[in-house]
Amino acid sequence: MEEMKKAILEFAETNKKTKFYFNDIEKAVQKVIPGAKAREIKKAATALINEEKLIYFSTGSSTMYGLKGRGVTEDH
Repeated sequence: MEEMKKAILEFAETNKKTKFYFNDIEKAVQKVIPGAKAREIKKAATALINEEKLIYFSTGSSTMYGLKGRGVTEDH
């Protein structure tokens, strides 16, 4: 789980975009950890949200993820 969380944070920090879909996270983690299951990746992403390192961003029709403090992802 820690390795997945590290991979997710690394992806979020190095990605040009400030918001991304779960599918983007999943692909990035699977490059680092081949065979990682979507359910495990989702749990790692949820853990990062609970630790307040990532945040949810709702587009109205779908939910995206963002690195806390990067870009315009904070609720005002």
